[in-house]
Amino acid sequence: MAKPAPTVSAGSSVAAETPPKQLGPVFKVAAGPAKWADERVGVAKLSRPFIRKVFPDHWSFLLGEVALYSFVILLLTGVFLTLWFKPSMAEVEYEGTYQLLRGLQMSEAFESTLAISFDIRGGLLIRQMHHWAAMLFLAAMLAHSLRIFFTGAFRKPREINWVIGVSLLFIGLIEGFAGYSLPDDLLSGTGLRFVDGLVRAIPIIGTWAEMFVFGGEFPGSLIVARLYMAHILLIPAVLLGLIAAHLALVVYHKHTQYPGPGRNDGNVVGYPVFPVYMAKAGGFFFIVFGVITLMGGLMQINPLWTYGPYNPAQVTAGSQPDWYMGFVEGAIRIMPNWESHIGNTTWSWNVAIPGLGLMGLMAVSMIVYPFVEQWVTGDKAEHHILDRPRNVPTRTAFGVAAMTCYGLFWIGGGNDLIATQFHVSLNSVTYFLRVMVFAGPVIAFIITKRICIGLQRSDEERLLHGSESAIIVRDPSGGYSEAHEPISQDEAYTLTQHVAPLALAPVSEQGDLSDKELKAEQRRRKASRFWYLDALRKPTRAELEAAAHHHDDDHADGNGHGEIGNGHGNGNGNGHSNGHGTREVGAGSGARSQD
Repeated sequence: MAKPAPTVSAGSSVAAETPPKQLGPVFKVAAGPAKWADERVGVAKLSRPFIRKVFPDHWSFLLGEVALYSFVILLLTGVFLTLWFKPSMAEVEYEGTYQLLRGLQMSEAFESTLAISFDIRGGLLIRQMHHWAAMLFLAAMLAHSLRIFFTGAFRKPREINWVIGVSLLFIGLIEGFAGYSLPDDLLSGTGLRFVDGLVRAIPIIGTWAEMFVFGGEFPGSLIVARLYMAHILLIPAVLLGLIAAHLALVVYHKHTQYPGPGRNDGNVVGYPVFPVYMAKAGGFFFIVFGVITLMGGLMQINPLWTYGPYNPAQVTAGSQPDWYMGFVEGAIRIMPNWESHIGNTTWSWNVAIPGLGLMGLMAVSMIVYPFVEQWVTGDKAEHHILDRPRNVPTRTAFGVAAMTCYGLFWIGGGNDLIATQFHVSLNSVTYFLRVMVFAGPVIAFIITKRICIGLQRSDEERLLHGSESAIIVRDPSGGYSEAHEPISQDEAYTLTQHVAPLALAPVSEQGDLSDKELKAEQRRRKASRFWYLDALRKPTRAELEAAAHHHDDDHADGNGHGEIGNGHGNGNGNGHSNGHGTREVGAGSGARSQD
């Protein structure tokens, strides 16, 4: 028979003791080294602020993690490849496993790449993992930058971090192209010939720059060794430094979060780094690692043995660069053949403008955009709550217009394949793209802005009239209408949390401004009207309260509608006045946190 549990009487002086918490096997093993390190360098004190840092939980935040984990995989696989690759353009006779190339003259770089692919155990898997990780690294960075742009996460105080992110993106492009060029096969050699044309197109100093980069006339005998040193040492060191600075600023500024109940510019709603976020991030790293391993094992990429070694007298038919350089090649392909002869020099505008100018314009535009938007809107406040793209239609339209232009240039990089696959004229494809790279972004801007305004109207409809209930009601006169149900208080809070600035009116009088300052202010206000004039005005508190009373009149009980009405009014009113979207406690609505 089981014995009864011991009890302590009310008058007894014996206090109930809580049994000590037992550590798991992992923590038992780590306890000793952790105590040793803490006694000597104060690990616990140094790490405590970080491990209790709170990060919000949303799927779009994983895009940056995918880029980070891809970079880690690039470092791991790159170390393996470094052990076997020979960065030399010295010619040797191939005597390896691949029978179709035996006896062929090739560089040591290409010969060692074939050895990695066919003779080193696991070499082909690691090489393909490295290539896929590079593609994913750049794709994730681009997608991450789009998320930052469309949600306004680049606003104060994160402008510097945005500049660092853009620098990471473009340095990553250079790093990817350097690695793509190392094997010295016919495809990568064709890409190097493309770069040689870009270098020579630099006005005035192009020929000297080519001699400096290639160590003589193309292809020279030094470019692979130089690219190798840049690829494994110089550029990775820069990337590591920028990534460290990028992550440090994320921790310092605290993470942005999407609008929602209980969230404001003064807090972060999410999970602490340890143990929740650390466990989730660690698991996600192995997911990314596993996916890239599957891609490397099952999806062939860059089968360079089918191209053969590089020969300056040959060009690979239908050659295409990796996707991230496609927009530059497309711009050059569709550019008219413009050249100028000034004195003894040739100015190749057909290469310099789309090649050098396009990449420079893209980088500068991305870097200066946060400062241009801040100047136009006059918004100098700190922002930790993200924008919904529909609530900033002009910025969203600019982003989609830029994506459209980029996509058209990217399509231009494969204009020959489009012509052959769809049986159309190559010239027709080229002429079409020449027009659309200018007309397409304008059309995309107009359509996107109208869609955003339409979505704003849909939000207004839900706030003022509720959501559709799918219940059709027939009135005594024979007419039909659909009953609407009031939306939840949390949804109403989310829809009204943003600030809706108004367009600035023209300056009526000069005041204390000089002529130069007056003209600058007039330009800013004109840009402000372009920015905000078409945006939908957010419903006022009075309108929301009137809509709530209308729901009360339509329904006899009115309990749920009254609650939502108060949530609407308070959330909108405070959010509109102070920009924090703080909501007071309404009658029957339940308590909410307040900044």
